[in-house]
Amino acid sequence: MLSTIRSQVPRLREWATRPVDAGPLVAFRVGFGLLMFLAAARFLMKGWVATQYIQPQFHFRYYLFQWIPELPGGWLYGVFAAQMVSATLIALGWRYRAATIGFFLTFSYVELIDQATYLNHYYFISLVSLLLIILPLHHWNSLDVNAGRIPRSRSAPRWISFAFQAQIAIVYLFAGLAKLHPDWLLDAQPLGIWLSARTGFPMLGVLFDQRWVAYLMSWAGAAFDLSIPFLLFWRRSRAWAYLAVVIFHVTTAVLFPIGVFPWVMIGSALIFFDSTDYARLSARLGFYAASPSTFDGLLRPTREPASPWHASPAWSRWALLAFFSVQILMPMRHLAYPGSVLWTEEGYRFSWRVMLVEKTGTVIFTVTDPESGRSWDVFPGSYLSPQQERQLAFQPDMILGFAHYLRDTERANSIREPEVRANAYVSLNGRRARALVDPAVDLAREPRSLAPKRWILQ
Repeated sequence: MLSTIRSQVPRLREWATRPVDAGPLVAFRVGFGLLMFLAAARFLMKGWVATQYIQPQFHFRYYLFQWIPELPGGWLYGVFAAQMVSATLIALGWRYRAATIGFFLTFSYVELIDQATYLNHYYFISLVSLLLIILPLHHWNSLDVNAGRIPRSRSAPRWISFAFQAQIAIVYLFAGLAKLHPDWLLDAQPLGIWLSARTGFPMLGVLFDQRWVAYLMSWAGAAFDLSIPFLLFWRRSRAWAYLAVVIFHVTTAVLFPIGVFPWVMIGSALIFFDSTDYARLSARLGFYAASPSTFDGLLRPTREPASPWHASPAWSRWALLAFFSVQILMPMRHLAYPGSVLWTEEGYRFSWRVMLVEKTGTVIFTVTDPESGRSWDVFPGSYLSPQQERQLAFQPDMILGFAHYLRDTERANSIREPEVRANAYVSLNGRRARALVDPAVDLAREPRSLAPKRWILQ
């Protein structure tokens, strides 16, 4: 078997380094830049900078990222303005390296300063922008080329496109695997809950009370996620697969308020099309008289001269290896924790568990001064935004983080060793609410770590 694998290595190397037209990569770069500009502008216009980041008294910090400083309100507006400038420069291909680094840092900064705002597509955008830093998508149709700062090259090795395709495939495949869960397949939850709340939807709303519709959509969603990467890779099914991508994500965008994620995935999936696909489509639609054979020369490595794409530094290959190793391991880390990941949420984030839970809950904290014996209740809504309060109620690590905040606050008020306990009751996917954390545990003494939290009630 080992000899068989070794015999395939030259073929894989030839496939990966084979030059292809760089046009689809340029389209991806431009589309990503424009979409990110609009996303940042949308955030500013809706006033979310103030409501989500400036007004709350407290921000939930990710473990290991507590060191990231919180900027004053005016500076935060500058961060979003820098996102828009960086996104524009990425689309134009002007100072590409600086622009991609600037966008990655500003976007990821906003993502990391409050875990209550976590969304899967924020994580996806950070990953794509990190790939843009590693991979040079500005050697064709860019202002950097026009200014003579970098060599011009109309072709690129196939592995560069494959890196973006692999990232998209990872999202879909792990999202599909996560749906192979009894709640999703056997109970059609949480789609059953969400659809029943949309019965007022024009024309189709009358169907959303029917259980079979929730089951149909649940099973179809799992089948879509598990199959769509392979259908996009296969040329014969690629066009129909992309139509399915558009229908699927437009439907979710219309039915559920999940932000720009559907549009990001629709735009990103275009990276699966190569120049031959575009030439065939253009010829069929009569855009111009080119035939697919026009691009044949770009697909023959013997006729393609060496280009700066092919001369990518060795560090970029190692960076990609490390990048994708992490991408495969991160969604599986929940296996190291006891209990259901949907309940404990240990290993839930950054693992492409998309639209799998409907959780509602309440939490009240009790602070005790052990010297005086006095106790009092703390209602988190007095400190947090509505978004933060909703997320806090059912996420144990956020409950611990807020307990530490109350401990530190009371220490500043001259209480030497305050005790903080939480009464949290949570309903998961329509089940009866039950206690999430042990109310007898003093959370002020529990450390933040990656170890399993024994005080989460299973």
